[in-house]
Amino acid sequence: MPELPEVEALAHHLREHAVGRAVTRIDVVSLSVLKTVTPAYTDLRGREVTGAGRHGKHLDLECGDLHLIVHLARAGWLRWSDDLPAKPPRPSGKNPLALRTHLSADESGGESNAAPRHVGFDLTEAGTKKGLAAWIVADPADVPSIAALGPDALGLDRDRLESLLTGETRRIKTVLTDQKTIAGIGNAYSDEILHTARLSPYATPARLTSEDLDALFDALHGVLTAAVTRSVGQDAARLKGEKRSGLRVHGRTGLPCPVCGDTVREVSFADKAFQYCATCQTGGKPLADRRLSRLVK
Repeated sequence: MPELPEVEALAHHLREHAVGRAVTRIDVVSLSVLKTVTPAYTDLRGREVTGAGRHGKHLDLECGDLHLIVHLARAGWLRWSDDLPAKPPRPSGKNPLALRTHLSADESGGESNAAPRHVGFDLTEAGTKKGLAAWIVADPADVPSIAALGPDALGLDRDRLESLLTGETRRIKTVLTDQKTIAGIGNAYSDEILHTARLSPYATPARLTSEDLDALFDALHGVLTAAVTRSVGQDAARLKGEKRSGLRVHGRTGLPCPVCGDTVREVSFADKAFQYCATCQTGGKPLADRRLSRLVK
């Protein structure tokens, strides 16, 4: 799932490549991707792209007084192209393409009868479980999931983080990935943050010591800032690989921990999993299967 660093990098890519161009056409390939009816997607036509930003894990393409908001869900992605097909795509249940946005091309200085270039981006989603969503709104806060967001992860100071965790009895892994509590962190970077802070995913936030909170705050900002630095400026097609290359425990089940050399372990859920290092995070005790919800005795 694209998280804060990848969405920030995509917003940067759009600021570099889309701002100043006009929307010339939008092809909606999957009707289910659009979550709003009014304004219509055709209302974006002719509007200049004036900016691009991020709200948690939501991407925001600013088109004057309208916004195209996108949530990429677990398997969605944005693919930029300097040469989109001119022919509108046909809807297909097997087609990963959900929505295509055509933008005006820069003048190339070529012959006047040359075919115009179709510049823009595709929103795609792999797999059969579809969660990619797009909204067209006058105010980003009109998107319910944005209105419900907690403070952005990179906007937190140490005191605000402590106040969010005070009295919190849910597991720290759950709290970090709850967008209503802290916006922007998902499964992958929460694993990395907790590994860097040397905290168990099952730790209770309300019981963390002052030293634990210091470590968590430093890890949260350090991991996310480093990931943003690695990602921003990368071509959109390379961002997924860049994310994987920077991960120390997430997605590395069975491999050695780069800090202590112990084997990275996994706890599986019904539809996802998280990874951790027992030596670094749980005093050497492997966590039981998620369904058992306790440490192996």
